[in-house]
Amino acid sequence: MTRLLAAFAFAALGALGAVQQSPADSVLEARTAEVAAQLRCPVCQGLSIQDSPSELSQQMRSVVKDQLRAGKSPDEVKAYFISKYGEWILLEPKPKGFNVLVYLMPVLLVVIGLGWIVVAVRKWTRPPDSPA
Repeated sequence: MTRLLAAFAFAALGALGAVQQSPADSVLEARTAEVAAQLRCPVCQGLSIQDSPSELSQQMRSVVKDQLRAGKSPDEVKAYFISKYGEWILLEPKPKGFNVLVYLMPVLLVVIGLGWIVVAVRKWTRPPDSPA
C-alpha cells in the first residue's frame, strides 16, 4: 500500500513538472495568442482564431505557432494567412482603399447626427414669427 501511494506521489510530481513551461515556451505562447487574436476564424467569422473553439481555428493556431517558432515575424505570419485567405482574414483590415470607409463612416455619421440635432434644437427654440 505504501509503495502504491509513493508511486502515485511520484506520478503527480512528474505530471506537475510536465505542466510547467520554460520561459521560452511561455513567450512563444504569448506571441501566438497575440497573432491569433488578430486573425478571423473562417468558420465562426465573428471570432478570432484565438477565441474560436472550431477545429480549423485550432489548426490555424498551430500553424501560427509553428511559423513563429521557425523565426518568422508576426507580420510575416499574417502575410501568409492573407495570401491564403485574402485581407478578409484580418479582424482589423488596414485602412487603405475601400477599407477607409469602414473607419470614416462612424465619424461621418456622428457629425451628421450632431448637425441634425443642432438644426432641430434651433428650429424648436426659435420664437414664433409675429403676424404682419
